[in-house]
Amino acid sequence: MKGNGISIGTILCSFFLMLFFQVSDVQSQEKAPKTELDKKVEAFLEGHKGKWRDMNVPSSDGKLLYDIILKNGYTKGLEIGTSTGHSTIWIAWAFSKTGGKLITIDIDETRHKQALANLKEAGLLDYVDARLADAHELVKELSGTFDFVFSDADKGWYINYFKDVAPKLERGGCFTAHNVRPKGTDQRGMRGTKEYLEYVMGLDTFTTTVDNSGGGLAISYKN
Repeated sequence: MKGNGISIGTILCSFFLMLFFQVSDVQSQEKAPKTELDKKVEAFLEGHKGKWRDMNVPSSDGKLLYDIILKNGYTKGLEIGTSTGHSTIWIAWAFSKTGGKLITIDIDETRHKQALANLKEAGLLDYVDARLADAHELVKELSGTFDFVFSDADKGWYINYFKDVAPKLERGGCFTAHNVRPKGTDQRGMRGTKEYLEYVMGLDTFTTTVDNSGGGLAISYKN
C-alpha cells in the first residue's frame, strides 16, 4: 500500500547529499587559491611563531577553532578573553571566509591594545569588534545571537559565562572552552575547568566532546 509520507530512502538520500555538499564546501574553501589576505595572515603567524605569551593558545588550537568555524559556516562569534590576540586572529581569519564578525572581550588595557595592533598588522581588524571591558558584566548585556563562542578567560567563571551565553547561542551553534582536559587522562585542566566540564557534560541540550591534542578544548554543540 502506498503511503503519503516521505520514504526512509528519500530521507537518507537527502541527508547524505547535504553531508556531501557540506564536505565539498569545506574542501573547496581549503583548496581555493590563496587571497592576498590569506598570504598576509600566514606571514604574520609565521613571523610570530613561538612568540605568543600572556596566556595565548597554541597554534594547533587556533587551527582547530578556525576549522570548526569553516566546517559549520559560522558568522556570529564571541570570544571571552582576547589576551594579545592569537586565537582572535585564527577566528577572525575564518570569519573573513564565511562573511562573519567576532566580538572579543578583554579586561586588561595593555593586552587589548596589543591585540588591536596585532589584528591590524595581520589585516583582520575589519572582522573584529574588540572591546575593553569586564566580561563578567558585558557578556550578560550583549544583545543578539551567536553561533560560535570561544571562552578563554578566568576558568572559575566558565560556568557563569556558559549560562549567560547559552540562551543566545543558536541551535547548532558551538561553545568552546580552553584548557579543559577530558576525564580519565593524567593531564589536568586548569583550576575550575573540571567543574565546568562536569556541568556541560550533564546537559541534554548540548553535546560535548574534548579535543586533547593541544591545550585542551571542550567543544559543545547546541542540540
